[in-house]
Order: sequence, then C-alpha cells, then structure tokens
Amino acid sequence: MTWAIVPAAGRGTRFGGELPKQYIGIAGQPLIAYSLLALLAHPAVEGAVVALADGDPHWPGWTELSGKPVLTCTGGDQRAWSVQAGLSALPDSVRADDFVLVHDAARPNLRLEDLDRLLERGRADPVGAVLATPVRDTLKRAGEDGGIDGTEPRERLWRALTPQLFRRLQLSRALDAASRDGVVVTDESMAMERLGHRPLLVEGAEDNFKITTAADLARFEFTLLR
Repeated sequence: MTWAIVPAAGRGTRFGGELPKQYIGIAGQPLIAYSLLALLAHPAVEGAVVALADGDPHWPGWTELSGKPVLTCTGGDQRAWSVQAGLSALPDSVRADDFVLVHDAARPNLRLEDLDRLLERGRADPVGAVLATPVRDTLKRAGEDGGIDGTEPRERLWRALTPQLFRRLQLSRALDAASRDGVVVTDESMAMERLGHRPLLVEGAEDNFKITTAADLARFEFTLLR
C-alpha cells in the first residue's frame, strides 16, 4: 500500500482571485476534492496527507474520503517545504524505504490507469518514477525583444506531470539538500535529479493537466459534462 502527499498551501496567484484555486467550487465540490478522490480511488493508495497553509480557513475538514484516511499538516510558502512537511506527517507505518506519491492539489483529471501504470513501473525502479507526456508542439526560443531567436528540438523532451513516486527517505534527503543549497525546486523529480538520481519517465494522458488559469478551469468543467 502507498500513501500520497498533496501540497495545498499555495495561494494560486497566477489564477487570480481571493479564494485559493484548490477551493474553487466545481459541480458542488471544491477542486481539491477531485484531485484527492482520483488518488484515493486506486486500491493501492492507503491514504493521503494534505499540506495546508497555516490557519487555512477554507479546508473542508475532511478526515476521510472514499473510506480512506485524510490527514493534514501545515505546509510552507514553497512547494518543497509543504512536501517535506507532508513526509514528516506520514503515519509511522510508512517506512523510510516505502514509496510515496506526491500529487498536485489542482490536478483533478488523473486517470486510474495512469496511476496504476506509475505504481507498477515506479515501484520496480530503484529510484522511482514520474508521470509525464512527450512534448509534441514546436518550441521557440524568445529573444528579449519578444522576437524568435530560434526553434528548439523537441526530441526527448517531456512535460512532467504528477503524481510523482519516490521513496520516503530518499525524497526527504533530496528536498533537504535543495533547501540547504538555496535551490527552489519546481517538482520532486528536480530535487532527486540534483543528487544524481535518474527517475523513470512513465507516459500519462495529456488531459492530466494542472489548473492554472480560468481557461484550464473551464476545460475541466467541460470534461465533467461529457
């Protein structure tokens, strides 16, 4: 069985508005509910730890969803601090070498079959794995004046998604190292890579998108109506 950590202490400033995006209501539920339910729907996921902002007034107070435990802890201003807090708040039954999932609070469209493939392949890897999708668009490098300086080759480039799957102690050490070095990591894989680890890329669906803008929210609302 595997536990999941969901960092949810961010304000979602790019989305705009007073309400953090993870609490925006969609079809009667806050956005974060869909992300948590997608994780907890997998039979191998035992429970989740949600890292919240200090004094978060919007958290619905769940202690379980889908019959599985939901724990909370206080996160930090940076994603890495929230994930580290989540790692510390895991139950004592989660051992140092057990694999742990980390999933975005605003990534509600996770497919069960993708999570199944990530767990199967990632737990067979000595480091772990990341859900990702190959880059298919043409990439342009911009100059300071907004003009195009060149076209970048897209071969072997992937967009990192979540969940990401790593061993509890290895991930904690990687996040600590980044913090000591003053490096702001944008995902857990980046922290692992800094220590020389090579996580496995596991292809996932492109519609496992993170809600960052109002257009993303509308896209997810549309998927619920299909």
